Amino acid sequence: QVQVVESGGGLVQPGGSLRLSCAASGSIFSINVMSWYRQAAGKERELVATIGSGGSTNYADSVKGRFTIARDNAKNTMYLQMNSLKPEDTAVYYCYLEHRYSYGTSWVKIWGQGTLVTVSS
Repeated sequence: QVQVVESGGGLVQPGGSLRLSCAASGSIFSINVMSWYRQAAGKERELVATIGSGGSTNYADSVKGRFTIARDNAKNTMYLQMNSLKPEDTAVYYCYLEHRYSYGTSWVKIWGQGTLVTVSS
């Protein structure tokens, strides 16, 4: 079984920074895309940032210039460096990835349990 665990969330003041981590473990042959999503109370889950296996990245307009996504393929770990945080960044942040158990098998979609980020004075 493949598991994904997020960490690094917490309470931070506006303008502050947090670094989130997403660690995948289990019978992983390879990981394709890795993404960070977030969901605020009463809102739909939205894509924050995505990083491909080769390191290409995409960001939501709302976080461009403030957030940076990265991955360490050797550790099956993804990071989200969040700077200049705003109250509207408050949400549960989820790790998402696609992996496969062996070459030629279908990609399997996995979600982490989420980590809460609260930006408030």
